[in-house]
Amino acid sequence: MMDYVSALTSIEFRWIWAVLLLPLPWLLLIRRKANTPVTLAPRLPIYDTARALGFSTQIESNQSPRWRQVLLTLAWVSLVLACMRPTYIGEQVDIPLSGRDLMLAIDISPSMKEKDMQINNVPKTRLAIVKSVVSDFIAERNGDRIGLILFGTQPYIQAPLSFDTNTVNTLLQEAFLGMAGQATAIGDAIALGVKRLRQRPEQSRVLILLSDGANTAGEIPPEKAAQLAAQENIKVYTIGVGADEMIKRSFFGAQRINPSADLDEQMLTDIASLTGGDYFRARNTEELQTIYEAINRLEPVEQETRSYRPSKALYFYCLIAAVAIYLLLALEARLAPHLRLVKHRFVAGRQDS
Repeated sequence: MMDYVSALTSIEFRWIWAVLLLPLPWLLLIRRKANTPVTLAPRLPIYDTARALGFSTQIESNQSPRWRQVLLTLAWVSLVLACMRPTYIGEQVDIPLSGRDLMLAIDISPSMKEKDMQINNVPKTRLAIVKSVVSDFIAERNGDRIGLILFGTQPYIQAPLSFDTNTVNTLLQEAFLGMAGQATAIGDAIALGVKRLRQRPEQSRVLILLSDGANTAGEIPPEKAAQLAAQENIKVYTIGVGADEMIKRSFFGAQRINPSADLDEQMLTDIASLTGGDYFRARNTEELQTIYEAINRLEPVEQETRSYRPSKALYFYCLIAAVAIYLLLALEARLAPHLRLVKHRFVAGRQDS
């Protein structure tokens, strides 16, 4: 059965039929005035409560003060509203049903400090360029679980797999050169990515590894780590970053050098080939951006989502209001005789004087 939803107030009444209870107290009074036998009239708990509080006779004789009638009416309306189960319905929230599990492995060894790439014609370190480009890539992967591995001499998880791309982006920006050691353990970084990804359901597991050098540390050879990834159906994309040529000025004049001489392209190509991925070469910022755009096309974001609207029950507010009114009336009924006595003595004293 479809729930009733108010489009203007976003309030849903789950038991809307309970509104039929609203006129019952007035029907009861009408029947009693018509001398209908009590046994034929519905008997409500509110009536017994009113009698116990000491003002039911005033209600029956229609001599109850107007303010008391108003409070009793409000209390009954609150009880009926509570029976109708009002619920606040929030804005729609979309949850991805099945996104890719995508782990980013980024080299933060000291060689990433080389300023052979530019942003807006301003030389920046390789790590700064990677942060800028990868940040945009992460922001576009809304719907995927993104994780972040930083590696140098040893790899470690900077951000576990999560739908929270904003947090992953923040943790990426906090990375700094050398925080994972002075060498480059590419094989260990792949193995750590495999360990994390194989814990996820087997859908589309992807590891994107970026480095500017060769494997110079670690316990697991890169080829062996790639074989483990292939066994777990994990596709690895590898990116070699760094310019092929740059001018370095010194006391002896300008020198043309290759800042990427240590880059092991053959190893990165073999890793990608073993796992069904691709190897990309990024010599400048524009090429790196193009590479991540290509990966976006090769591994599109899953679009299937499940929607829900968060809800919050409101009936207890109505119950609190009704109880507060009944307590107020009960207190007034208990104190009324004493107040009348005090008033009577005060009036009598003034008359005697």
